[in-house]
Amino acid sequence: MALRLTEIFYSLQGEASRAGLPTVFVRLTGCPLRCTWCDTTYSFTGGEPASIESVLAEVARYPARQVCVTGGEPLAQKDCLALLTALCDAAYDVSLETSGVLDISGVDPRVSRIMDLKAPDSGEAARNRWENLPFLNARDEIKIVIASRGDYEWARDVLRERGLDRLCPVLFSPAQGLIEARSLADWILEDGLNVRFQLQMHKLLWGNMQGK
Repeated sequence: MALRLTEIFYSLQGEASRAGLPTVFVRLTGCPLRCTWCDTTYSFTGGEPASIESVLAEVARYPARQVCVTGGEPLAQKDCLALLTALCDAAYDVSLETSGVLDISGVDPRVSRIMDLKAPDSGEAARNRWENLPFLNARDEIKIVIASRGDYEWARDVLRERGLDRLCPVLFSPAQGLIEARSLADWILEDGLNVRFQLQMHKLLWGNMQGK
């Protein structure tokens, strides 16, 4: 089995329920999407070939028991599923950051799936795979990046119409540089939404640095 790997690094998790925890990040190469606000475009191409065994060996160099497999879009690589299972077998607490446009049903049930839904300003909302929603459970999370008032209203309506917060925790995150974080926080409070407002903690600490 072979993977295409952009980087492995050790940092603090900056998002979702594991925010603040020391984590090893495994960033796989490639993504079928081109979201307008993407902050990891360097992972679209390039990378180095790696085996699952070599990834496990590199992850083991760090003290964290939390591992996040991310991208790009990690599920675009067919061997990502085997990597996730191998990490779980090695007793890591594994999370997967995925765009929500590819099938998540084959992901090892021990993995926590942090699944995006793409709002209109991403340019990729038409590719949301709504068929993924029934596979989500309380261990998973839905993340929506919001770049405008229109995005917020779309996310609010989808939350209510599809009962997203009854499936798993839902995260609303402001797109950096495109919307005022306080505005998003105010809208959530005004509408009484059962969602978690989140800032990307790693950007507050280090900026948008590769390997952080």
